[in-house]
Amino acid sequence: MLAMDVVDTLRRRDRLVKQELDLGGRDQDLKERLRKIYAGQGIEVPDHVIEQGVAALKEERFVYKPPPEGLATRLARLYVSRGRWGKWALGAIAAPFIAWGGHWFAVGLPNAALPEDLAKAHTSALALAKTDEARQAAEQGFSVGQAALRAQDTDAARKALRQLDDLKTVLDQEYTLRIVNRPGERSGVYRVPDLNTAAANYYVVVEGLDATGTPVTVPVKNEENGKIERVTQWALRVDEATYNAVGRDKRDDGIIQRDRFGAKRRGYLAPDYEMKTTGAAITRW
Repeated sequence: MLAMDVVDTLRRRDRLVKQELDLGGRDQDLKERLRKIYAGQGIEVPDHVIEQGVAALKEERFVYKPPPEGLATRLARLYVSRGRWGKWALGAIAAPFIAWGGHWFAVGLPNAALPEDLAKAHTSALALAKTDEARQAAEQGFSVGQAALRAQDTDAARKALRQLDDLKTVLDQEYTLRIVNRPGERSGVYRVPDLNTAAANYYVVVEGLDATGTPVTVPVKNEENGKIERVTQWALRVDEATYNAVGRDKRDDGIIQRDRFGAKRRGYLAPDYEMKTTGAAITRW
């Protein structure tokens, strides 16, 4: 450390060094001057330390020399500057993996679970079914789903799964079917078909109420567009005589006395209707 201090002192006194080292025989004078410099600071420096310092300065032992340009040097500088570019590079590398992961969780994982989900929905529906018609509906939905899986048609398989889930929901439900009979709400509606303006289709608006009187949500196929919608109210198609009878009952005193349309039992596909209906329905009016 003391020898390094000697070199540092020599560097700070650049003029002294140049004068003495440029002359081959003046090392001794330089050493003597160094002794005086340290003596003036109250520091006693041994001769061998001064000699080491002068020799090190001549050899440029403590002088920084930049490394030669090359691949290793460029890689080292790149590593040192990683704080500036590292996060961007990491982001660029990670982006495809993040996108792949998102696609897997959003699409791949649900698709991988389709066979098992179809099997579970099929088993649950069969366990609830109490009629041959209900069991056939479960078998048909499962067969359609399996065929879609074999064809690698995931959209069709998902559609079959939704149908099985709807079937399971319907079979599990139990409610009383009543005509909607509240102020400000319609109890009946009719449609004039576009293809036959001389005819009319008549409907009675109903809702399913559970044992506590709470409306239940029911999957209902709208015969006008073929879509299955989950609703708490729908309108069942009736003949004109039934439609008029409900209308007269309501106009009599504003209350429909005979408002029970039927009842849905658990394990069955459709309610047991107590009024004449085709079972066809609409969900919007």
